[in-house]
Amino acid sequence: MNKRKLLTSLVAGLLLAGIFFLLGRPEKYDVLVVGAGAAGLFAALEAEAEGASVLVIEKMPTIGGNTIRATGGMNAAESEVQEKLGISDSLESHLEDTLQAGHRTNNPVLAEILVEQAKEAVSRLRALGADLEDVGYLAGHSAPRTHRPTGGAPVGTEIVRVLEEALKERGIPIRLETRITGLIRKGDGVKGALVRDKTGREYRILSSALVLATGGYGGSPRTFVRYNPALAGFNTTNHPGATGDYIPLAEDIGARMVDMDQIQAHPTVEPDHGILITEALRGNGGILVDLMGRRFTDELAFRDILSARILERRNGTAYLVFDDRVRRSLSAAENYIQRNLVKSADTPEELAGKLGIDPPLFSGELENYNRIHHSGLDDPYGRSGLSIPLDTPPYYGIKVSPGVHYCMGGLAIDDHTRVLRDSDGKAIPGLYAAGEATGGIHGNNRLGGNSLADAVIFGRIAGREAARK
Repeated sequence: MNKRKLLTSLVAGLLLAGIFFLLGRPEKYDVLVVGAGAAGLFAALEAEAEGASVLVIEKMPTIGGNTIRATGGMNAAESEVQEKLGISDSLESHLEDTLQAGHRTNNPVLAEILVEQAKEAVSRLRALGADLEDVGYLAGHSAPRTHRPTGGAPVGTEIVRVLEEALKERGIPIRLETRITGLIRKGDGVKGALVRDKTGREYRILSSALVLATGGYGGSPRTFVRYNPALAGFNTTNHPGATGDYIPLAEDIGARMVDMDQIQAHPTVEPDHGILITEALRGNGGILVDLMGRRFTDELAFRDILSARILERRNGTAYLVFDDRVRRSLSAAENYIQRNLVKSADTPEELAGKLGIDPPLFSGELENYNRIHHSGLDDPYGRSGLSIPLDTPPYYGIKVSPGVHYCMGGLAIDDHTRVLRDSDGKAIPGLYAAGEATGGIHGNNRLGGNSLADAVIFGRIAGREAARK
């Protein structure tokens, strides 16, 4: 028996040696970052600042991940921009909103890190040249704290732009169309990865530390339905690369995953094209009406609540309605108009006709909404902050329904972003994670604007910690 075991071990060793011979001499870096969204790009930037040699690999032909699709903004309380604009806010309020949105199932340590480091993260982005000078109000927030470019332009492209420029200035390489196929282990830890380029060539990259920033699994219906069957048939706002690449790696190495069934549906997605309609349209004054033309909810309710209320409507759809004052307050609205997602008209009755809803009923709802605004009465649906009446033509309407947007679940990490082993909860040496590939921060539901804060903050931590290993 001992001889048989010895022979088996020798054969396995020879096979492994043969595989490594075929793969050629490995490349070596201090830190390998997998994924080039906000979390991965910031991890690379921080690791390089610590003196580490860094390589970023990205399986898609372009960088940005879901970050580049982000439109709403990035949350931070007590920021310099808020102070400049005279906005009163507090870390305590931001934390309470975050915990309330997550039904208090958040990892409290990680949620506190998110809130406490958000203002410094915004300052860091501004120092890199990002325009985050506008601050808006999103659903579920007790104060305006969502930072975005001037005029309410989409925030994701701005963040990716400055991070890409920063990496270029520092000579940090990004290798596109290169995907991770496995982890290289040493003992109970990770010492690099097996990767494959667009030609199919496989090779090894050895590293002292590896950061998984591969994003979530919201772009793979097969995967999100596996974890939450109730989402079968849902559209998705995710980019096609969000396929949960970390999941087989986690299963192979025995990493803990948490909250995998907690997948957020964004309430306002244009159903024919799967395009997210930013929450900022509602935050700046837009309202929701059903297919009859009636308001039915507080438009600024938490995302899970609002999605459920829309799904209760006929056909699970609604119309997001706004006027020209709201349109001019948010440049993202122009993008929807240019993409022919929007119906417009000079009167509420004419707009109702174009949307196929009841003109007198819709016109009456709009009149009542404006009357409540002007009189200072309480909104019957509990909406607070009715700061903008809808009385400036032309009027606009977009058909919306909930769509898969964000995965709250992912790899379990500690406050140093070290990935935890499932068997004993201890950190796996050499393995870090950040961004939507991680779980626990948001609990059962994410507060709008917290995802970019999450990616930036924990990406920075992961980069620093990986470099210091």
